Amino acid sequence: MCGRFTCCHTWREIHEMYRLTDSEAGRNTEARYNIAPTRDVLFVTAGDGGFQKVREGRWWLVPGWAKEIPKFAMFNARSEEAADKPAFRDSFRGKRCLIPADGFYEWTKSEEDAGKDPWFIHLPDRRPFSFAGLWAYNPTLDITSCTILTAAARDPMRQLHTRQPIILDPAAYDAWIDPATSVADAKGLLQQDLDGDLQFYRVGREVNSTNKGGADHPGLIGPLNPL
Repeated sequence: MCGRFTCCHTWREIHEMYRLTDSEAGRNTEARYNIAPTRDVLFVTAGDGGFQKVREGRWWLVPGWAKEIPKFAMFNARSEEAADKPAFRDSFRGKRCLIPADGFYEWTKSEEDAGKDPWFIHLPDRRPFSFAGLWAYNPTLDITSCTILTAAARDPMRQLHTRQPIILDPAAYDAWIDPATSVADAKGLLQQDLDGDLQFYRVGREVNSTNKGGADHPGLIGPLNPL
């Protein structure tokens, strides 16, 4: 799964990942080291004229038909079921997105004190990437939102958890966010991922803090026991 993630690169670096208009080039975003569910995040969708569009929304999908914000967890969606589940079905059909990031966290249970030990997971050289996501707009609540798709974990992530977020290969970006891409083809695109390239290391438990939204500073991604 993906319970928290990071987006620490400059906007210039993120901008280069997508095909955005010049009007997006001046955007200035702060580095974020501990993004938790329900927080607002940036995500990318298909735009006009062959360009891609940056949107902002709540990381906790609120379906367009919902009368209230769902109380059950909506920050992740199982890719095997999302196209058929009522909560995600409409978004999978025509509102697919890319969620920029450069790392995420997963937890294991400590044998010493039964506490939650966090791990920071990233691609080689900490290069930025995109989660495969879904988005929605709810007109009743006037909420734009998104969720991250997950799949069964494989090496090396299965050492930490049974699930992992899907990190799309850039070659799949255009087709993934194109509303004209069929559901069947979109499912196939989810196989084009970079998840086998992931690396990880232990970080301190300050990441676990939820006080006032949780800690958010560069030290969170520092190795617990640096070489």
